Amino acid sequence: MTSHREAIVGTFSARGLRCTPQRYVLFDYLRRHPSHLTADEIFRTVNSRDPRASRATVYNSLHALVKAGLVREVALVGHATHYECHTEDHHHFVCGRCGRIDDVEWFDIPDVIQRAKLSPKNIRSWELVLHGLCKSCAAQKKERNARG
Repeated sequence: MTSHREAIVGTFSARGLRCTPQRYVLFDYLRRHPSHLTADEIFRTVNSRDPRASRATVYNSLHALVKAGLVREVALVGHATHYECHTEDHHHFVCGRCGRIDDVEWFDIPDVIQRAKLSPKNIRSWELVLHGLCKSCAAQKKERNARG
């Protein structure tokens, strides 16, 4: 039976990535926290566990993990870049009030993709980002409106 550590080391090796202690801690943290975290949030947590993990080390490790396809970079206009281990195709929902980012199950939009293929652009990937209010913020807004 493969241990958790061996599984991560094997995953790194399969992607041609050296498993440094800082990369291991960072990747393990992202796998255990399936939310969308900024590099600064990751740095604060990882650095508190391993003070050798400088801000530059965290940014370089994130870059290496993204390049290896183990971490997904979620770059949203008007927001700091976020990172997640959920690398399968999916879309995102962003709350306009609290900034929460949620995954939205993948669905195709065949006509849009077909039109994009006909354009001269070389599209490698795409995702849809939905904007609105999360359930919590929508309920708070409804409650405030009801009070008057």
